[in-house]
Amino acid sequence: MDQGRFPQPGGQAHARACPYHDTHLHRIGTNYEQLPVNRPRSEVHTYNKDGAMRSAHSGDQPVYAPNSYGGPHADPSRYGDPSWFVEAGEIMRSAYKLHAEDDDFIQAGNLYRDVMSATDRDHLVSNIVGHMADGVERLVQERAVGLWRQVDSDLGARIARGLGVTTRASAPVDAHALR
Repeated sequence: MDQGRFPQPGGQAHARACPYHDTHLHRIGTNYEQLPVNRPRSEVHTYNKDGAMRSAHSGDQPVYAPNSYGGPHADPSRYGDPSWFVEAGEIMRSAYKLHAEDDDFIQAGNLYRDVMSATDRDHLVSNIVGHMADGVERLVQERAVGLWRQVDSDLGARIARGLGVTTRASAPVDAHALR
């Protein structure tokens, strides 16, 4: 069915319209919208990539947002925040404001220091270093070490040693501003 066209009112027409999407998924696969007959007329920027019946490839883009590699991102000048306001003023949508006691690292630090045994901490460091040493860019390693230092300075230092990364221990990384 064409985009923007709807079936006539009535139960039978609606019953016939519902299975189209499922039929495409079953017969063609998750990328059925890439076939020329199903493709939207306007280019779609999405993180959907790879998978069965892939006929178009979006390049070597990461599949997450925000990212440091120039992938698709929101355009706030074109599509602003759809905020809303109630005249009485009791309900309003607004950005979250950080408080002085907000800290994303307290619980993780307590887990590392107070709950994990020495063996558990060794395994954690070994796992993190093993995964981060496997093809991860140096810039990403340095940023990650900065975050792990905020969890616990000993943990961050051990990960940095394992990766051979030298970073300043006193430079905290803003976890909310990572892009």
